[in-house]
Amino acid sequence: MLIHPTLELLQRLRLRGMFKALQEQLQLPETDTLSFEERLALLLEREVTERETRRLRSRLKQAKLRENAAIEDIDYRAHRGLDKALMTRLAACQWIGEHLNVLITGPTGVGKTWIACAPANKACRDGYTARYLRLPRLLQELGIARADGRYPKLLAELARTDLLVLDDWGLTPLNDEQRRDLLEILDDRFNARSTLVTSQLPITHWHEYLADPTLADAILDRLVHCAYKLNLRGESLRKQAADLTREPALA
Repeated sequence: MLIHPTLELLQRLRLRGMFKALQEQLQLPETDTLSFEERLALLLEREVTERETRRLRSRLKQAKLRENAAIEDIDYRAHRGLDKALMTRLAACQWIGEHLNVLITGPTGVGKTWIACAPANKACRDGYTARYLRLPRLLQELGIARADGRYPKLLAELARTDLLVLDDWGLTPLNDEQRRDLLEILDDRFNARSTLVTSQLPITHWHEYLADPTLADAILDRLVHCAYKLNLRGESLRKQAADLTREPALA
């Protein structure tokens, strides 16, 4: 059998998984005991695995998650109001297929960003696209995009993303243009994609934060009424970590 031409063809066809698997088979004497069909099946399985791994890496790279969080690693021992049943439901990612939203609120330091990135990570592993963005920075970027002509393209990219994570909702005041941008984003996603929002502000204060009653009604109608809600509480985890590392006072 002419092995080298076969390996070259696999490389030319970019069948990297099959290329690696065939090289490994050539190093294992027990491979000779397998039938042609069995060896071919192993090569194809390796190719599928390699492609799925590359796609996952690409989705995670595009997601730009702020935290390397896995939903399986959530610590429920800290008393911060985490609903384990809800997190289990979110881990299944059915809510993304149903185009529902998730709203996570709570004081600073309780882990909202980490908790938000965990289901986004799981979504990427399940084949969905995700993107993490801090809302203040996104709204600034939209203003710049409007000026340089990228605005329609940026809105289209956001609209195509299966799960959009908007962190730090309510952190900075909005102007009229930013309120309209927010409505455009959520209108594109309503009943078509899922949005996850984190905020220090309780949901009951969001209407007041948005300031314009008409736009606030439109924005919240597209976001709140079709959403799972998770309200975290407790002391800042950052403060607890600082207390653990603080040196004891000298006597």
